Amino acid sequence: MEGELRNFIRLWFLTILSLSYCYSISSKISKGFPRLVSIFPVLILLSILPFNLHTFHYGSPFVFLFSWLANSKLVLFAFDQGPLLPLPPNPSLFILTACSPFKIKGKPVKVKNGPRVHSMVLEAAKKFGLLVLLFCSYNFKQYFHEHVLLSLYFMHTYLAIQDLLALAAIPAQVMLGVELEPQFKDPFGATSLQDFWGHRWNLRVSDILRPTVYNPVKTVSARIIGRRWASLPAVLATFFISGLMHELMYFHMTRENPTWEITWFFILQGIFIDIEIILKKKLVATGKMKLPETISGPLALASIALSAGCLSYTQLLRNGVDEKIIHEFNDLIDFLKRPAQFL
Repeated sequence: MEGELRNFIRLWFLTILSLSYCYSISSKISKGFPRLVSIFPVLILLSILPFNLHTFHYGSPFVFLFSWLANSKLVLFAFDQGPLLPLPPNPSLFILTACSPFKIKGKPVKVKNGPRVHSMVLEAAKKFGLLVLLFCSYNFKQYFHEHVLLSLYFMHTYLAIQDLLALAAIPAQVMLGVELEPQFKDPFGATSLQDFWGHRWNLRVSDILRPTVYNPVKTVSARIIGRRWASLPAVLATFFISGLMHELMYFHMTRENPTWEITWFFILQGIFIDIEIILKKKLVATGKMKLPETISGPLALASIALSAGCLSYTQLLRNGVDEKIIHEFNDLIDFLKRPAQFL
């Protein structure tokens, strides 16, 4: 644990140094490929640094935050786009914006921090409490049916992501004093696959994938196959890139050669959404058929759960990631107990 903490401190030190460099060159190097070339070493560094952390709860979130989100924001920054523009007034806000998965709600109007931050901390604490209960239940995992266990792992993933994003938003809330948009919008209330992935689940990822992958591919596709169907290859390309990024996170968790199961999971979701788009344009838009949301919503969630169970979680279970996570949690509890022994 002590070695992991040293690696954690080193990661943040090098990250702050690298992003400060990016901030300093913004006014000195013109946008476009010259700026992209100048920050390319930073992109490589942020891709590699999280892999010096070997634990799941320390390392995996930083693969997501640095190797994916921060790098994507920096690529957009190189071309004078994205959330890092207009340039924040000081380097600390630039670093915070680059590393944090948050988005300011509406116009950046100052709000009172106290009640809002208190509610955010309370919400994060509730979800953390549920995570602790899940960890405790894993001690009896041998008594659970396989499908029940998969459901618990899905809830673990959901709560862990929500906790990560909520905790990342708290310093942004304190430093900026503005209201932030939620990272999730009732995913279980989704009415379709498009609604789930585009408007409800992990919205900051959607915000990044849209300008970096979806919009460019759609623009090119419109010139080749026309505007009506240009979204089809754009959706597939977006889910393909998302799959590759998740493959990177899975590699961090398993440290095994990629099996590409998680990539195929996201490609499959892209294919399903393309089919959904075609059906909507061919049948729903013409009034020939409209599936009630009470049916389309559960069908969408069921297809995600089924494909995730077959392609996403099986890879983690096969490599013993669940046992690794439980072991890490127990090590953390032991580590926290050590100071108490000397009181």
